Amino acid sequence: MKRWKIFLPLLLLALLCACGQKAPAPDNDPEGPPMQEEPSGRPEDWENQAQFTWETMWDENASGWSMLELDYAQCFSVEFSEFGYARIVIDQETYLLVPEESFVPHGTPEDVTVLRQPLDNIYLQATAAMDCFRKLDAISAVTMSGTQAEGWYIPEARQAMEDGRMVYAGKYSAPDYELIVDKGCDLALESTMIYHNPEVKEQLERFGIPVLVERSSYESHPLGRMEWIKLYGVLLNKRTEAEAYFNQQLEHLEPVLKQETTGKTVAFFSVTSNGSVTVRKSGDYIAKAIELAGGVYVFDSLEAEQENALSTMNIQMETFYDAARDADVLIYNSAIEASLQTIDELIAKSAPLADFKAVRSGDVWCTGKSMFQESQSVGGMILDIHTILTGEDAGNMNYLYRLE
Repeated sequence: MKRWKIFLPLLLLALLCACGQKAPAPDNDPEGPPMQEEPSGRPEDWENQAQFTWETMWDENASGWSMLELDYAQCFSVEFSEFGYARIVIDQETYLLVPEESFVPHGTPEDVTVLRQPLDNIYLQATAAMDCFRKLDAISAVTMSGTQAEGWYIPEARQAMEDGRMVYAGKYSAPDYELIVDKGCDLALESTMIYHNPEVKEQLERFGIPVLVERSSYESHPLGRMEWIKLYGVLLNKRTEAEAYFNQQLEHLEPVLKQETTGKTVAFFSVTSNGSVTVRKSGDYIAKAIELAGGVYVFDSLEAEQENALSTMNIQMETFYDAARDADVLIYNSAIEASLQTIDELIAKSAPLADFKAVRSGDVWCTGKSMFQESQSVGGMILDIHTILTGEDAGNMNYLYRLE
């Protein structure tokens, strides 16, 4: 190994020591300055910036304090304070969003991750987040990807990589630290896979790069998953656009959500190479989407059978046969296994499927490969499932297609 590679991390640490990974410890009297009348204007213009403190900023009675209104999402929250600051909580992590050219408030806890706007040089590992950037016309803010061009099913992301506007910077477990630091990355947006390699997160933070772990996939309600676009609206200074988009999707769904259940049963599954079947647990957002579309998910009791954080579980074909043989509709999940085009291809995976009611009636459908990268597709998927269940014209479906 060349000598410069050995000393590069130390050199970079020295150069980046002032960059915001965690909030710096206050260097003045821990008891704080004497109380004075609060000055006017933006805090960066105050002569005594220590008067603008973490505690006073997040006092619910303070001027400008408010909460981001969320209808369905439960895995994050956002509070707003005066002068454009935002406190974001995701799981057990707290982030402070600092407006451009503003300072970190006095007394900000050291375990708070500081995000400095503008966030326009992002290393994105959480593929599900890309759809939010696309809907907000902000893909240009993602300059580094943890997915190769051929791995993107979102055309705009693939094109950005082919054009060189977005570059591959290594997968989540082996990022190209030198490239990421050299490009001046201001945020690493990771999926929960990063928890399998905590040393990677720690190393990024040592280089002064804040890490935000995306958890939209943990939302049990499908519309909660969609509502994460509001978080990206806050991060990217596109809050108005994000809320307008989300409200528009709710308007499209409102007629369907108001209808009573059709009573038709639906199985959502894929067949693995060893012949077992992967299905969604009853508490997963896919199961809830089927319910919202007017269907009945056949595996309505799987949540209690396997207690772990995974949204899927594998069952034997015999178990699947007993539960789904008489299901009115089968939806094959192409995100896990290869896409299918015909019912014969499905039966070739497992001969007992030929006995299923939906196979005999031809009511077998398949998801497109892009569906799970397109986190904002949930609303469209609900509409597609509703179309299937009600027998409406399937010509305008976007995320599901019938097997021939």
